[in-house]
Amino acid sequence: MASSLADIAEIIMGQSPKSETCNFEGRGLPLLNGPTEFGPHHPTPVQFTTDTRKSALPGDLLFCVRGSTTGRMNWADREYAIGRGIAAIRHKEDRELQPFVRAVIELGLLDLLAQATGSTFPNVSVLQLAGLPTPSLDSDDQRAVAHVLGTFDEKVEMNRRMNETLEAMAGALFKSWFVDFDPVRAKAEGRNTRLPKAISSLFPDSFEDFELGKIPIGWRATTLGAETERHGGRIQTGPFGSQLHASDYSVDGVPVVMPQDISNRRVSTARIARIKESDAERLSKHCLQTGDIIYSRRGDVERHAQISTRETGWLCGTGCLLVRMGPRWPSSMFMSLALDRPESRAWIAQHAIGATMPNLNTGILSAVPLVVPPEKILRVFSRLVGPIEQLISARNAESYTITLLRDSLLPKLISGDLRIPDAEKLVEARV
Repeated sequence: MASSLADIAEIIMGQSPKSETCNFEGRGLPLLNGPTEFGPHHPTPVQFTTDTRKSALPGDLLFCVRGSTTGRMNWADREYAIGRGIAAIRHKEDRELQPFVRAVIELGLLDLLAQATGSTFPNVSVLQLAGLPTPSLDSDDQRAVAHVLGTFDEKVEMNRRMNETLEAMAGALFKSWFVDFDPVRAKAEGRNTRLPKAISSLFPDSFEDFELGKIPIGWRATTLGAETERHGGRIQTGPFGSQLHASDYSVDGVPVVMPQDISNRRVSTARIARIKESDAERLSKHCLQTGDIIYSRRGDVERHAQISTRETGWLCGTGCLLVRMGPRWPSSMFMSLALDRPESRAWIAQHAIGATMPNLNTGILSAVPLVVPPEKILRVFSRLVGPIEQLISARNAESYTITLLRDSLLPKLISGDLRIPDAEKLVEARV
């Protein structure tokens, strides 16, 4: 019977192609060098190569083997060229057993990370991956475990896709009103805005010139810092290293949002850190509220996460910046979508300090340019997208609960302490 990961799975370590074969125009296979393009479920590639040395196939488990993000995982939704920062892992017998493979890795992940060579730049070798202990389960038991865990994962992924659709709906309204200025242009050209009269009347019928370009008359060309101050908010750093030590983290306790948890305007809870409640009380000024926006201070500084009801009471982690718009600010989703515009992201990336490892601070973040409409329009927008935000928040909370249940069942399933029929009943009740 199997005793290590190598007995049940094939491990393909990535090999980077020559730089001159890489491109951003879509020629060749999409290239993954690390988890930068990882998403909640599968990657969103930006780079391609015509010189594929090693590849991942659809359904493979993608595992980061180098750097500070060692241990992060994603599923391959298509064929990818993989660089040396990635390993592709697949079950030798059946793709339907991939959830079981992931479970084996998750169970041994902490020990694996502890063994990773290089304290500054950790690396996991193929031998370390291959040697991960694997329980002696026959193929039927592996299939049963994979089914239970896969059902949980599928429900979380379905929630993610539904939320993606809802996000797109809110984003379409935002773009129409606040990027393309469709109601203003319609009124300026004497056309029907196709909005209810009460809403249409809130929009002006002309533009004025500002440094940012033409904006609707009566709207403000401002900055993020000016808006937070105007509405009683603040921009602050998360707790520094002197306030939060490695020894403060624990298996249970208050969740902490770290830079690696920031993904696509939301908090990813795949590997959320926790600290003891006593330490959380000591750091209460860093406690998160619904509508807060957090950034990473280093690395992918242009990305942010909007805090939903699920994360209320969690802690803003070390290495993050917290934007709190204040009690008088009408729409957290407006600000999140405004800061996610390509122009805003590019401005932050351009003004961040350091070319190799960009750094962000409160001063840079405060200076981000914004165009803000009158408060009445913001309140109408908030009222229209409010139900969307509530649905997104509810599904995120459900996914978080499902993930916690899955993680608590995983070791019991693998060890045999929990019978498969009992686990399936829990799945049926929850999912």
